[in-house]
Amino acid sequence: MTTLKTRVLVGVLVLGTLVAGPIASACPFCSAVSQTLRQEMEVMDAVVVATALQSDLTRNADTGQIKMRIETVLKGGEHVEAGQEVTAVYFGDVAKGRRFMLSGVDPRDMQWSCLPLTPKSEKYLEKITQLADKEPSERLLFYYEYLQDEDSMLSRDAYDEFASTPYDEIQKIKSALDHDTLVTWIQDPEMSPDRKRMYLTLLGICGDQEDLPMLESMLKSTQKSSRSGLDALIACYLTLAGEQGLPVIDELFLENKQASYADTYAAIMAVRFHGSEGGVIARSALVQSLHHILDRPDLADLVIPDLARWKDWSQIDRIKQLFLDADAENNWVRVPAVNYLRACPKPEAAEAIEELEKVDPDSVRRANTFFAVPKPSAEVKAVKQ
Repeated sequence: MTTLKTRVLVGVLVLGTLVAGPIASACPFCSAVSQTLRQEMEVMDAVVVATALQSDLTRNADTGQIKMRIETVLKGGEHVEAGQEVTAVYFGDVAKGRRFMLSGVDPRDMQWSCLPLTPKSEKYLEKITQLADKEPSERLLFYYEYLQDEDSMLSRDAYDEFASTPYDEIQKIKSALDHDTLVTWIQDPEMSPDRKRMYLTLLGICGDQEDLPMLESMLKSTQKSSRSGLDALIACYLTLAGEQGLPVIDELFLENKQASYADTYAAIMAVRFHGSEGGVIARSALVQSLHHILDRPDLADLVIPDLARWKDWSQIDRIKQLFLDADAENNWVRVPAVNYLRACPKPEAAEAIEELEKVDPDSVRRANTFFAVPKPSAEVKAVKQ
């Protein structure tokens, strides 16, 4: 069961996409953990590799200050130079001669942040500076080699680069992806859900229908580890199966009223991806799958904005009835229902709003007050009725 607070928050976010249009996304099922090293370097005034000139025994332990000598200037040569001594703050253990990446801001009084380096991470850092002007897909070819690196800093940075890269750019490296290695990673029961989502997204790009039995087995598994990253798992399955895969997803998650909220929401997210970026399944087929959610009044508000955004005006009567049947347990459906009708150009939609306003004027007023007139995505053609 979801709380009312959670449902209201989800409803506002989903409705916001109807008003403002789809948000340009990066990797569709991945979330960056932190700013990448490349992104950090872009916003700094200077970035250098420096050597500690003091150890724990000789530095100022109270302030954390330690003297360092700049060895290599990666950025900001107009502000600093190799051989220059600077003072940085670092509270971790340090030995004389240890190497650091120093990132500085405010050239007039440079303030440095420190990141310890190994010989391997130092070479990684230098390579990043050489990739700065490359296309995103070209940079990914470099980061791909570090996704499962033993150095956690490098593997995390590589993951974050993929997570912040648009899906259409990731698709460009299809020929470089190692299918069998991705399958091995995906089947690893210890793989974290965020990593698994990414690898499933990559498998959707380089895989084929021979992967479908494995994916379907994972979808039907009762083991939590097999079904982690379910939204990406469903999206990958549909990418490789196409429209013929929709009945499986409908049966397991959309038609199935016993499916948990989390599982159904994951399926909705996967369908939403295919309606915006997937490019392999017609929206006319996708909306048929979303129609099943209209038979689940407690979840219907999750898909009503998608139907409006994709100009599926075939559900006026059902959505009107959802409004009329709503009670205290699912009255959150009323505002998205009104917004669907406001977006619909058909005269019967306007007539329905007039009728619903007599039943619950407050919900109609909230829709009109807090949301601009919903505009379906400009590039979306109306779904054939």
